[in-house]
Amino acid sequence: MVHNAAGDPPWPRPSPRTLHLLRRGAELALDPPAAWIDELHAASLGGARMRPAAEDPALAEGIRRANVANLRHWAAANIARPGERVPANTGPEPLEAGRDLVRRGLDEGALDAFRAGQNVAWRHWMNVCFGLTSDPDELRALLDVSALSINAFIDDTISALSERMRAEREELTRGTHAERRAAVTLLLEGAPIGRDRAESRLRHPLSGPHTAAIVRGDPGTTPDHLEAAAEAVARAGGADHRLTVIAGATVLWVWLPIATAPPRERLAAELTAHPRVRVAVGRPGKGVDGFRRSHFDAAATQRMLAGAPSRRFARYEDVQLAALFADAAPGVEEFLHDTLGELMTADAALRETALTYIRSLGNTTLTAERSYTHRNTVVRRLNRVDELLPRPLDENPVDVAVALELLRWHSVS
Repeated sequence: MVHNAAGDPPWPRPSPRTLHLLRRGAELALDPPAAWIDELHAASLGGARMRPAAEDPALAEGIRRANVANLRHWAAANIARPGERVPANTGPEPLEAGRDLVRRGLDEGALDAFRAGQNVAWRHWMNVCFGLTSDPDELRALLDVSALSINAFIDDTISALSERMRAEREELTRGTHAERRAAVTLLLEGAPIGRDRAESRLRHPLSGPHTAAIVRGDPGTTPDHLEAAAEAVARAGGADHRLTVIAGATVLWVWLPIATAPPRERLAAELTAHPRVRVAVGRPGKGVDGFRRSHFDAAATQRMLAGAPSRRFARYEDVQLAALFADAAPGVEEFLHDTLGELMTADAALRETALTYIRSLGNTTLTAERSYTHRNTVVRRLNRVDELLPRPLDENPVDVAVALELLRWHSVS
């Protein structure tokens, strides 16, 4: 037995054979099949308690990164020092996930997601163990030490993260940030908070126009970079000030006092210097209702952006049509296949040409100008489009236009 810190039970010292098997299994677990990871994520984000996290792209992605980090942390530790107690994972992925949970108003109970994931991981680990040895005594010893190791690791990690989350909550409950977040939460929930009181706490007028944005950074984006990106969005919209609320470790909620959403060209230009940040912009609104609705539009836009990794920003009007179909994925996929046929998997330039042609009301010269392409190239592409479509483009332009717009934002098989 190996003795740990005071109060901890003695840690067992497995046999050399058990340690050998544990290391071999950990080597397999270090790079698990994609199906394992998918099942792990589904379990972690399932259930009513985790619904707020599952429905928030930033929170869900944070939990997924933490799941993978925890699995690899445990496996790597048992490759290096098989059988020893694995230290808690307080690396950037779980810490960032914990901060995001606190900043969305969730408590330490949300860390039970890791326990749900642990159950899935244990089932797959047992299969690994059964593949390593058929000797009953070896298998019993391997499963015993594995169960102790995994349970202790998850318990220690949750305990460490809970402590960090409590510290984060204490920090957030002090000062103006907590006041702003509390007031914004009440406004978004439609609570009966007076406008004068809300304006006093936000130090932001609510009677005028509002255009909301959600600024989300890639993992590891610093607060300074997020702030710089939010300021770039304000410049693109011509706003001289903004209301900003920290919604997560790498997420800001922003409201600009402008009646028109920032033009795409200006957004693209301003965000060139911020390639690790993605921005979703809502429709402009007015008054308290507009403040609320514009934010929800931005949130819907953010969810669509999560399905289009190559896009760095979008306005609600860009995704509005696709967002209407977001909850009808099976029907959407069938519609896309029936309408586009082989064009779905063809060169993206063909699809862009077809959509530009429809928007140009069938004018090939205007299509060429808008595509910065020679007219003869446009004609050749349109001929190829007709070959790939189930029906010629000129016979079915409305359905094709809708399908091409949906395809921008929906992942299909």
